[in-house]
Amino acid sequence: MIVGEQKPLEELWESIKDHKKVLVFGCNTCVAVCQQGGNKEAEILASMLRMKATQEGVEIEIKDSGIERQCEHEFFEKTEEDVGWAEAVLSTACGIGVQFMAEKYPKPVYPGLNTTFLGAVEELGVYTERCQACGNCKVGKFGGICPVARCAKRVLNGPCGGSTNGKCEISKDVDCAWQLIVDRLKLLDKLDTYEELTPIKDWSTDRAGGPRKLVREDVQHDS
Repeated sequence: MIVGEQKPLEELWESIKDHKKVLVFGCNTCVAVCQQGGNKEAEILASMLRMKATQEGVEIEIKDSGIERQCEHEFFEKTEEDVGWAEAVLSTACGIGVQFMAEKYPKPVYPGLNTTFLGAVEELGVYTERCQACGNCKVGKFGGICPVARCAKRVLNGPCGGSTNGKCEISKDVDCAWQLIVDRLKLLDKLDTYEELTPIKDWSTDRAGGPRKLVREDVQHDS
């Protein structure tokens, strides 16, 4: 899922304080799982901003609303009235949702979150990065563990010289990705694949190749 972290209240206030009608708009999918940008969080944030406005003596009307996903056209139909009312929108979606809204509506759209990474839910309240969406997945070769996302140096042919006792040199709290890979390959009885050299990665499928796009003609609507 996409993991985000709500921006500081002061930063959010600075972005909206000069507007008279502001809609705090939640996204109830990815960022709702990490409890940062869902409809519930949008409601709470709107309340906090109203209190901030009262403290600052600023006349501003703040409402909250939200949809299931801010990255798909079909979900906006039920909230056109709310968005139409607003002079500006404070979106608590990931950066994708913010940009999508900005493309759809001719009004200021501000980000309520800092989008951080693609991660997994280890436990309630703990989210860890597992994928960098490089566009050329090779985790099957590495026992289901991604060295691109989980190794600080993104090395593809074994650990560097900085790991100690299974931990990365950047922090004793960070597992060495290659220690995890070796342990996993042992478990799967595939340690012999460890000695197979991995070619230099083609980064053209990553952001190095510019903004990416996927077109599925087989699922597009008939024109």
